[in-house]
Amino acid sequence: MAEAFIIIQIGSEQLDRLCSEAIMPAIAACGLDAKRVDKHNEGGLLKSEIIRFIESSAIIVADLTNERPNVYLEIGYAMGVDKFRNLILTVREDHFPESPNYRPNGPRVHFDLAGYDILRWDPEQMQLFRAELEKRIRRRLAITTLPSKAPAPVWDEAWIGSQRAIANAGLADLGRSGYMEVRAGLHPPKITKTQTELNEAARNSQIQTFGWPIAVYMTRDEYRPRPRMDGIFAQIKPDSKESYDYWAIRRNGDFYFVGSLFEDQRRPDEIFFNTRIVRVTEALLYLARLYSQLGLDRSARVNIAVRHGGLKGRKLTSSSPNRSLSIARTTKETEVDVPISVTLDEIEAQLVQQVKELLAPLFRVFDFFELGDDVYDDIVGRFVKGEVA
Repeated sequence: MAEAFIIIQIGSEQLDRLCSEAIMPAIAACGLDAKRVDKHNEGGLLKSEIIRFIESSAIIVADLTNERPNVYLEIGYAMGVDKFRNLILTVREDHFPESPNYRPNGPRVHFDLAGYDILRWDPEQMQLFRAELEKRIRRRLAITTLPSKAPAPVWDEAWIGSQRAIANAGLADLGRSGYMEVRAGLHPPKITKTQTELNEAARNSQIQTFGWPIAVYMTRDEYRPRPRMDGIFAQIKPDSKESYDYWAIRRNGDFYFVGSLFEDQRRPDEIFFNTRIVRVTEALLYLARLYSQLGLDRSARVNIAVRHGGLKGRKLTSSSPNRSLSIARTTKETEVDVPISVTLDEIEAQLVQQVKELLAPLFRVFDFFELGDDVYDDIVGRFVKGEVA
C-alpha cells in the first residue's frame, strides 16, 4: 500500500486530535497508509526515517500550525527533492490576518509559504476539514500518478563497465588475478562538483593506517590524479609490478576503485580474513570521509558494493600468527560481489555491522566459514584507533 507522510507538531493535544479525527481518516479514505515519524519510527536514526518517509510517500500532508521549525525544515527538504507536487499544506485558520481569531503577536504562516495554497482548518469544524482534505488528496493523486519519467538510477552500469575495463587491463598487465573492487553511487538527488573540488576531496580523504591507502593519492607526475570531462581518475602502476591501483570519481559522486590484493605480495595462493576486514573497514571510512568532504548531509544515502575476485583455489588464512585458523579452507568460487545501501550516519554508527554484511558472504564460500561478532568488533575497533590487527 502506498504511504502518506504527516508532518505535524509533536506533543500538541489539539494537533493530535486533528490528526486522529481528520487527517488520518482522510488519508485512509484515499487508500493510503498514514505515517507519522513519532508513531511509525522503525528503530532507525530519526532524521533518516523522516527522509525515507518524505522520499517514498505518495502524499505528504504538512501542517504549519504553531510555526514549528522542524515542520518548516521538513517541508523545505520535500521541496528540495522535487516532492512539491505531492505536498499538501494545512494550518489552523487563526494564522491569517483576515481571521477574526488572529492575534498580532500570535502564530502565523511564514512569508516564504504564505503565497501557497494552504488548506485552513477550524477546531470546531473538524469533519468539514476532513472532507475537504480528502478531496485535495484525491485530486493530487490523480495528478501525481500520471505517467512520468523513471527515477534516476543509483548505479550507472555503463560507466562502471568502462572503469572495470580499464582496471582489468591494468591487472592483466600485472599478471595477477586477485583484486578488490569498491563501487559507490549516491541516491538521487545527485551532486554536481567540479574536477578541482573532487581532487581536493580525494586528497583529504586518505586513511594512512594500513600503510598503502585505498584510492591512494600520489603527487608524482606519472601517478597523480588527472581530470576528465566527467570527473577525475588515477592509475598507479609501479615499474616493479608489485601492485596495481585504479580509482575514479565522477562529478555526480559516483566512485570506483580496484586494487590488487595485498596478500599476493606475501602468499599469492591465500586470502587473509583479518586483512579483508581491515581493507573493507578502510573503504567504508574513506567513502564516509570523501562524501563529507564533498559537503553531503550525514543522512545522504549511498549504495556501496565490494567485489573480491581471483579467489578460486585460494586458502583462507590470516596474516597474523595470533589469528591463525586451525582448518585449511579453500574455495571454488572465482568472485564474490556484495552490495549494501547505507547513509553516512549509518556507516559511522553501525560500522562493524556494515563490514560484516559486506564480508560474511565472502568468508562463507570458504567451506561455510563464519567469524564471531567479537572478531569483527576487535579488528574494526583496532583499525579505528589506528592499529592494524
